[in-house]
Amino acid sequence: MRLLYTLAWWLALPLVLARLWLRGRQEPGYRQHWGERLGFYARQSRSPMPTLWLHAVSVGETRAAEPLVDALLAQWPDCRIVLTHMTPTGRATGKALFAKHGARLVQSYLPYDTGAMPANFLRHFAPRICILMETEVWPNLIHQCNRYKVPVVLANARLSQRSLGKAQRLGKLIADAARGITLVAAQTQDDADRVRQLGVRDVVVTGSIKFDVVVPGAALATGALLRSAIGSRPVLLCASTREGEEPLILDAWLRASLPANALLLIVPRHPQRFDEVEKLIAAHGLAVQRRSGLGQDSVVAAATQVLLGDSMGEMFAYYAACDCAFVGGSLLPLGGQNLIEPAALGKPVLIGPHTFNFALVTEQAIAAGGAALVADADALMAQGAALLQDPAELASMGQKALAFANQHRGATPRTVAAIKPLLP
Repeated sequence: MRLLYTLAWWLALPLVLARLWLRGRQEPGYRQHWGERLGFYARQSRSPMPTLWLHAVSVGETRAAEPLVDALLAQWPDCRIVLTHMTPTGRATGKALFAKHGARLVQSYLPYDTGAMPANFLRHFAPRICILMETEVWPNLIHQCNRYKVPVVLANARLSQRSLGKAQRLGKLIADAARGITLVAAQTQDDADRVRQLGVRDVVVTGSIKFDVVVPGAALATGALLRSAIGSRPVLLCASTREGEEPLILDAWLRASLPANALLLIVPRHPQRFDEVEKLIAAHGLAVQRRSGLGQDSVVAAATQVLLGDSMGEMFAYYAACDCAFVGGSLLPLGGQNLIEPAALGKPVLIGPHTFNFALVTEQAIAAGGAALVADADALMAQGAALLQDPAELASMGQKALAFANQHRGATPRTVAAIKPLLP
């Protein structure tokens, strides 16, 4: 089965590279570092520091990995980390987050899962361990790690019922890969139970590392500056919105009974859509400003109805600047996004009905009173309007969100403790 999978990868590779080149028209980063994606590396002497390898696909996984990266480097002070990604935005986020570690952290793209390419990666970097964040299971990569005797850890692991069904339909391919995983550190007991159904032998429940993310002081300062530019206007943030959600949000905004001076702050999840979303806002007849157009002393004009968050790496700042936050990817069946970040900043959280990727944490946040489920975009605007016009309820819900986030901290040291026996 794995041989057919490998053959399919090689046959698809020209199409994969063509798609990469086309995506590079909107995101130039996709046209850079192709050698790394193909498992080619410049000749260099091997690092004298033992190497730990951590893979974080894109922005969300990279930001979630921050506490774990810091803890690993503190626990093994003679080691370095190779941090791999699949997207340019993930790589850029990692560069910004981990510049503080200097030469102790290097970045690369993960090679495509052809078998030979991951093998080249392993020979070049010689990692002592492979730590995959959340849901990454690559059959050939795991096979090559087993071949080179590199333990494989799936950290902060989550597996929805839907994803389990998809994995089981792949049969022996995923079953063999699952058996090749040395350790899974699962977010919840339900995640652990589902992972065991795939055949992983060693599974522990550690909680979600995302609760341990420390809000950077610089992000708070940027958020304060942004809030100063906005002024005293009530702000409803729609964060990490996905394609198809913005029209629903904008239509509902126009129908809603919101405070006359309310500001809608929209931050699309994918940067290549910034221009598209700006045109969509204008097509709805709404006055729009872009975050990138705000200089040091600029202000958001009183006539501006929508502020478009078109910057990278500032999500904490956007959360800090708002009064109430809706977490996108949840109005449509896309699985939702991480609601822990706004909760950690003490912001009331609104979330749509489609949260299957974050089901338990969403249920827990709602039960704690720090989040509210909205059925659709109109319900989102109705709930948002009610909170923006009720300062006492807004503050109470924000305090409950913060208490919820603080209550669930501690996954990082539990994960490091589980990894320790695998490293000398």
